[in-house]
Amino acid sequence: MTIKEVCDKYHIAPDTLRYYERVGAIPSVTRTGKGIRNYMEQDISWVENAICMRGAGVPVERIAEYVALCRQGDGTFPARRDLLKEVRVGLLAQIETCRRELERLEYKIERYESAVETGKLTWDRNFSFNLETGSFECRTDTGSEEKTS
Repeated sequence: MTIKEVCDKYHIAPDTLRYYERVGAIPSVTRTGKGIRNYMEQDISWVENAICMRGAGVPVERIAEYVALCRQGDGTFPARRDLLKEVRVGLLAQIETCRRELERLEYKIERYESAVETGKLTWDRNFSFNLETGSFECRTDTGSEEKTS
């Protein structure tokens, strides 16, 4: 496959593919006799891996580290497993942050839907930013109204 075909298939820019190759997030791509990239099946597998890991929020440097470990052979199974476990921890933290942010948005939507019906906007919860977790946390306020929207 040409770089254009790969980019069209995976909806990524040619510069992105070249960058992934340059930094080691995908191994060097097979080339024709004239030096033109010719993505073979194994190259496509690496591209799909990079796209998947980037989609999960994995930094390109960690992807390159994973690729380097894979290319070193089976003796790196424990290191690869550990790297993926670290990635999983980070991804689960991101999911939890998104869940809390979604909770806040759902609450606000609920309150605005009620305001559309009643003509009055009221709040019975307070969301405050927790510096330790880096996310908003919800607290129910009995009898008080939040002044911010």
